[in-house]
Amino acid sequence: MTPTRPHLTLLLAVPVVFFAGSTFSEAQSDRPPWAQKPKSASASSSNSKSSTTSASSTAPSTAPDAEPGKIVQPTPAPLADDPQDPAAQRGRIRVNVNLVNVLVSVLDDKNRPAPDLPMEVFQLFEEGVQQKIDRFESETSQPLDIALMIDASLSAHKEISFEQEAAAHFIRQVLRPGDRLSVFSFDENVTQAPPYFSDNVAALQAAVRKIPAGAGTSIYDAVLLGSRALERRGEDRRRVIILVTDAGETTSTSDFDAARKEAVRSNTLLYTIVIRPVKNESGRNTAGEHALETMTDTTGGAMFYPDTPQELGAMFDRIDRELRTQYLLTYYPNPRGPANTYRSVVVTVDPSTYHVRHRRSYLTGPQ
Repeated sequence: MTPTRPHLTLLLAVPVVFFAGSTFSEAQSDRPPWAQKPKSASASSSNSKSSTTSASSTAPSTAPDAEPGKIVQPTPAPLADDPQDPAAQRGRIRVNVNLVNVLVSVLDDKNRPAPDLPMEVFQLFEEGVQQKIDRFESETSQPLDIALMIDASLSAHKEISFEQEAAAHFIRQVLRPGDRLSVFSFDENVTQAPPYFSDNVAALQAAVRKIPAGAGTSIYDAVLLGSRALERRGEDRRRVIILVTDAGETTSTSDFDAARKEAVRSNTLLYTIVIRPVKNESGRNTAGEHALETMTDTTGGAMFYPDTPQELGAMFDRIDRELRTQYLLTYYPNPRGPANTYRSVVVTVDPSTYHVRHRRSYLTGPQ
């Protein structure tokens, strides 16, 4: 038997090599073409040590070589779509690639949510063709998955204590039975803090209050990775990113188009609160603000510009009220668009004095 041992050793080594190669392939295939990196020895090594951009990444936050484009987590997290999570099970069982959900926020002339409107006042169009609304929910009870993302860069850290306390208040206020929230901080990296997606208010508040100061500001990475983490949470849930930032983008490896496309593809609603270090536009770089305005408008969310950090609580209150008075419109597209194409959506409300916000497009599924 001795002569066969070298062959046995070789056979045992093959699966190891195959597994390492498949890990890199999966990590690459999970990224859209615009976010993929060329394969290299260092990238392969990094991918073998940490998972992809989903909420189940396990790379330590202290690692100096944490690869950009990944969510960094201090400790291993449970899979976001844990089979023990009934909400995730609902999402898998009830998914329908033909069905399109549109969340609609309706505001009156004083920018207040307008509740209790009947289905008859809504008109829905896809690519200019009016659609039949198959399901309508006023003040939808569809549960929330929220990624609360706090800018931890040095430029934004001056007002971090106000941000932390306002966010802690919001966590206590917004979570209802069935909702889940996760705390993220972003600087040159995007870090998801335990207890990850949870309804444990005390633990989530503690995570917000422990956000450390960082250096750069990776806004596009935060939107892209937050959208991917939310997408893993199930279909029959509302996906929301609440981004608190000074809008000074500096260190993202993703670009504007990649971040916006990922938010649209995952049907994530983006709310942005911009803490402006300088009020006068001539005294600051507004490019990041304009980019965020475009992304926020595309997803159907809203932008807020508090004049002082003390107003943050009021901004969070407005977001909470809006999330609790959203309308859910569901339809089967007729005609259905080609596979893997973006389709424009328009919702109007009669009377036209109301202001309507909703996502402007969606990505069709496979045929």
